[in-house]
Amino acid sequence: MPEQRNLKYRRERLGQALREEIETILEGELGDPRIGLTNVTAVQLAPDGKSAHVLVAVQGGEPEAEQTLAGLAAARGFIRHELAERLQLRHAPELFFALDKGQHYEARIDQLLKRIKQNKK
Repeated sequence: MPEQRNLKYRRERLGQALREEIETILEGELGDPRIGLTNVTAVQLAPDGKSAHVLVAVQGGEPEAEQTLAGLAAARGFIRHELAERLQLRHAPELFFALDKGQHYEARIDQLLKRIKQNKK
């Protein structure tokens, strides 16, 4: 049982390190004009560590988000290479980028709650 806990702890630490490094790479090292203002909100590492889903929040509307995802998909190999080099990983996980829709859901819920509150008055 302690081995499983250690593996889970290592996976969490690696996920956090991946999130920080990917965000650093996105902030200043990618020259792709399609990639706009992007924040990495979470990295979900697979149990075997061979793949990772990177959730990103993009400033702007739906067209900007689609362009950013296309740019990130094109830069996937570069980002993976940089991660392996910076974190000294023998095998960097395969990266899959997806939009984090949590902020959109939060804004919609707030809007609905305000509407309900106004209707009660």
